[in-house]
Amino acid sequence: MLTVLGPSLQFPTGAKDPRLASRMIPLHSNASNCVCAPAKLNLFLEVRRRRADGFHEIETVISAINVCDRVSFTATRPREPINLVCRWAAGLQSSRNSALWPPLPPAENNLVHRAVTLLRERAGAEMGADIAVVKRIPAEAGLGGASSDAAAALLAANSAWRLGWNREQLAELSAELGSDIPFFFGAGAAVCAGRGEQIRAIQAPQLHVVVVKPPAGLATATVYQRCRPADQPRTSVDLQECLRRGDAAAAAAGLFNRLEDPARELSPWISRLCDEFDRVGCLGRRMSGSGTSYFGVFRNARQARRAAGYLRSRNLGAVFSATTIPSAAV
Repeated sequence: MLTVLGPSLQFPTGAKDPRLASRMIPLHSNASNCVCAPAKLNLFLEVRRRRADGFHEIETVISAINVCDRVSFTATRPREPINLVCRWAAGLQSSRNSALWPPLPPAENNLVHRAVTLLRERAGAEMGADIAVVKRIPAEAGLGGASSDAAAALLAANSAWRLGWNREQLAELSAELGSDIPFFFGAGAAVCAGRGEQIRAIQAPQLHVVVVKPPAGLATATVYQRCRPADQPRTSVDLQECLRRGDAAAAAAGLFNRLEDPARELSPWISRLCDEFDRVGCLGRRMSGSGTSYFGVFRNARQARRAAGYLRSRNLGAVFSATTIPSAAV
């Protein structure tokens, strides 16, 4: 689903074939690449149990959406360092709301830098890199921005350094750094199990969504610590069938997230966003991942844009009108 775009950080409305997002399309055949890294939404998330390794066993249905960061990668000479510059997109960077767009971590702590460094070590590569990440996906949001950026950087490095690794190898490497990262090497929608690294692509239609990221975020670990795994876990089978049929209304009615209740205990924004989405006539609404982003599904693009306009007027934070990236039959 990682693909190259032009200057825009969102897929253009009415793109000829949004399924192009399920491929990485090299911008150049030489030592430079520019890759679009999409955000994701959890349409379903069940927490089954805490494992011996400290992770939680989960079942989740994830879909990529057309809100993207941009990762630019240029290979440099052998034995040169890996340099990373990461910043918010220009319009966001000038925003006075530092809670929505906080300072980004230093390069050495950034997941992109860690991922590319690990790939260079494992592949025995010697070349350096200049990497630039322009971010539009909010942080601490449950939207997978850092994980998507890391996957994009690995694909770009593999191409620019001419390593010849396949996506399965890159995904396996990335799982050492984060459970969400392997998803971004696959199709537009998938069911993920284990701690998130067991991935099966599924068929899913394009859904019209509005996403709101409030000013306050939540740490994933804190939300999971507050969550009590279900005694009788839910399954995503019914939701998968609704998606396969292309039934947006039924799919929206089946949205679920076990982490929403513990997140509500930790942040007042979850209840407020739930109430706000109930006022705009969405087909269904749910928190994404460990929060604090909240999203609603709408019948069409017009309704989604209208709802987004209203929600922006409510000063709730960052508001995106977007679509999920459809997946063909598998």
